[in-house]
Amino acid sequence: MSETNFISSAQRVIDIERQAISEIKQYVDVNFDTACQTMFDCQGRIIVVGMGKSGHVGNKIAATLASTGTPAFFVHPGEASHGDLGMITKDDVVLLISNSGETSEILNIVPVIKRIGAYIIAMTGNAQSSMAKLANCHIQVTVSQEACPLGLAPTASTTATLVMGDALAVALLEARGFTADDFALSHPGGSLGRRLLLTLDDIMHKETQVPRVELNQTVTAALFEISAKGLGMTSVVDGFGRMVGIFTDGDLRRIIEQRIDIHSTTIENVMTRKCTTANPEMLAAEALNIMERKRINGLIVVDSQNRPIGALNMQDLLKAGVL
Repeated sequence: MSETNFISSAQRVIDIERQAISEIKQYVDVNFDTACQTMFDCQGRIIVVGMGKSGHVGNKIAATLASTGTPAFFVHPGEASHGDLGMITKDDVVLLISNSGETSEILNIVPVIKRIGAYIIAMTGNAQSSMAKLANCHIQVTVSQEACPLGLAPTASTTATLVMGDALAVALLEARGFTADDFALSHPGGSLGRRLLLTLDDIMHKETQVPRVELNQTVTAALFEISAKGLGMTSVVDGFGRMVGIFTDGDLRRIIEQRIDIHSTTIENVMTRKCTTANPEMLAAEALNIMERKRINGLIVVDSQNRPIGALNMQDLLKAGVL
């Protein structure tokens, strides 16, 4: 097969699946609304059940629900018949997924689910299927054709089901007022969690690592402090230890161009007085935004009395996985 045929085939698949997604929009109707409200009011968990390719899609839908504020997990129908039905309670909502709506492994466990008393939502491509009729609520995901030219491999149908699952999850997310902070609580190990949960207190240099010079010290002393602490800057404090300015590598380049005597000039005369500071409770992601917006490479962290208690630069954010 030539490269042109590969490309043509791929483009055809994308066109068919795009059309499938357009087709299922009509099924976001009163049944979809009922399903969302039932899942929103659920006092237990959302149990997603699917077989084969529908099972893989169901696994993803369950994971998306769980990570966006709707407690959910996936149960394989085969395993359910051999003990895993014990995971389902009367307070749960069971989401059954099957394109045909006639998957025997799922139909075999429906009577038991009904006896348990759990609410059943079916998501199928056939509104007249056994599964659709047995469910308390049915969400239709019918597509006109599969992308597979044989019409056998689940392709457009699984894409449509996945999109409908995302629609459920996001609709519930918005109804719950789910926030970025809520999302981070279930993703603490990833880069997103680090961006959303880390505060400056978690990553800043503290105590003796904080660069600090007094107003009456010379520029030379400030340079030694910058070199010793390795952050490319130093805070400048008054006699009470309160921050009154900052001196950076950039300031050094400026005074060298002006041929200022660094041995006799005090830092008070060359520091930047109106400088940006942060507090230890500030999110690291917020600090990154500030530094990028103001085009600065570091921040001094101060307490409620404006005394320097921490410092960090872009390198620290990079090491923490925030950048």
